[in-house]
This record gives sequence, structure tokens and C-alpha cells, in this order.
Amino acid sequence: MIRFRALFILACGAFPSSLLPAQTPTLSSADRARLEEVSRMLSVRKQIWKGWERTSLTILLVTDSVEYLLGHTKAGQGFSRSRRDSLLGKNVWTRSRVFAPTLLATFPAVGGMPTIVVGTAEHTGKSSTEWVLTLLHEHFHQWQYSRRNYYRRVAKLDLSGGDSTGAWMLNYPFPYDSAAVESAAKGFAQAVSSALDAPPQKRKRAIAAVVRARAALANQLTPAENRYLEFQLWQEGVARYIEYKAASMADRVGAPAAAFRVLPDFESYQFAAQRVALALRRELDGFDLRQNRRVSFYPLGAALALLLDATRPNWKRQYGAKFEITPLLSADH
Repeated sequence: MIRFRALFILACGAFPSSLLPAQTPTLSSADRARLEEVSRMLSVRKQIWKGWERTSLTILLVTDSVEYLLGHTKAGQGFSRSRRDSLLGKNVWTRSRVFAPTLLATFPAVGGMPTIVVGTAEHTGKSSTEWVLTLLHEHFHQWQYSRRNYYRRVAKLDLSGGDSTGAWMLNYPFPYDSAAVESAAKGFAQAVSSALDAPPQKRKRAIAAVVRARAALANQLTPAENRYLEFQLWQEGVARYIEYKAASMADRVGAPAAAFRVLPDFESYQFAAQRVALALRRELDGFDLRQNRRVSFYPLGAALALLLDATRPNWKRQYGAKFEITPLLSADH
């Protein structure tokens, strides 16, 4: 989930730095096993999304008292270089904790580089397998941000209202409480859900229903609100889709290391894929814009991406052209 500089400012104010421990901090065995599993799962990127494999993975792991920075060549002031980690194969930088240990976000936290700032699985309330999949979600954000002119194109959406921190992406005044918008959005979600279930011979008609439902929702929104909706479907929805794809394709890259499999909260990727798919369908069928607000767009965008997989196999080639995903359903390929 994107945060940007607003989170950096808030976190720095809320968590003043303290002296580093006298001894060099070391990762716990569980954290090392999870990070090693994230590194192993990177090999699935090319199978999911061509070009993603060229994106740098930079992580700032936030523990109770220490932050561990991986994948950054020049960490900058405030960090100390730890010894090279034999499992992770990278130099690990450390500093005393600055960010909240419950944080899970991707923003330019260190040296202006988009960095995944994440607490441990225990602090973020996720199982080890779920934590790994969530980091792949966040790593896909790093790929999105690396697209040509990403930030300039975001500015051209003209949605910030003068906010230069990026907080508008979270706080944009979308009409979540409008009864008319809620009804139209629910109809859109139901149409997408039905299209996912449609057999091949009925899928063209089902896609047409999705397009009509999206047009009905567009009629209830201003042009700016429509741009915000499509941007969220494009960015957060497709990142949620990545979680499912990574879980469902994990077997193609072999089995996790024993150190990861023996963690008490380990679950197989096959089970995780089933859980993600069930949650996605549950969120679509119980679509509640007023209650879930911006998070409602996550399952909706993920479902649209799955629908594009089934109907427009080359849709990813056009994905980066604009901050929108629904028009790809009816685009010529």
C-alpha cells in the first residue's frame, strides 16, 4: 500500500531515534527464513509479469528496536553496515528503529528509493506465508513506481488538491457514503463476479455486462472521481492480483527451504491461493463501499485482472499505457 512522504514525517515524529545497541544487531532465525523465502520467490516474477524481474527489491524490516535495510547499496547517514548475511547473500544495514513496527507500506523511505517498509509477521498480524505474499504485493508497487514518468503522470491526474505528500491517494474525498454510488458500485462488483463464473460461450455477454455496469457507475461520479477509481483499480487492485498469482504459481519454483517450512505459522502456497481466492470472492459478493471505502477497490481490481487473464491474454502489454484497467476489457488486442 502506497504511503510516500507523509508517513515518513509522521513516523519520524512519533518514534525518536535512540542509540544503537552496543553489539551488532542480528536478524532472528524466523525473520531470516522469511526474507530468504521472499528472495526465493522472486524467481516467479518473470512467469507472472514480464519485466518485473528487473525491478530492485529494497526492504526495510522494522523490528522492536532495530531496522534492517536490505537491497540498498548506499544506505546513507544513520545506518551502520552489518556483516554480509550468508543466507540472504546481501549486505545488511542497521539503525535504531524509526518507523512503527506495524507499518506495511512502500514509499521513498531511504535515499529517495521506493522501499518496502514492513514490520515482522508477528507485528503485522500475518502468517509467514501471507507475509511473503504481501511483500511480493509491495514489490510489485516498486515495479509500478519504476514505470517511465510514473510520478509525472500521477501529477497529471490532477487529484492531489495541492497535497505534495502523496497522502491524497489515501484520503481522496471519494463519495463512499453516497447511496447512488454505493448501489452502482455494488452492481459493478456483482457483474465482475458473474463474469468470472461465466463459461467461455457466455463470457462475451458477461463482459458486456461488466462494461455497462462500469458505465452506470461512471455516470454517478465526476470525471476526477472516475480517474481516482481507475487509478486505485490499476495500482492497488492489480497488486492484490499479484498475491494470488504468486501463491498459485509458487510450485513452479520448487519447495520452500526447511527453515521456512518449520515455522509454526507456515501454510502451503496451495492453501494460501485457495484462501486468497475465497477472500476475493467473499469481498466481491459482500461488496460494501461505505464500510470498506478505498480498500473496496483492491478485490475489485484484482478480479478485473483475473477476468483479463481469461479473456485478453495480452492485456499486460497495455497495462502501463494509462492509469486505468477497466477499458482494457473492451480494448482491441
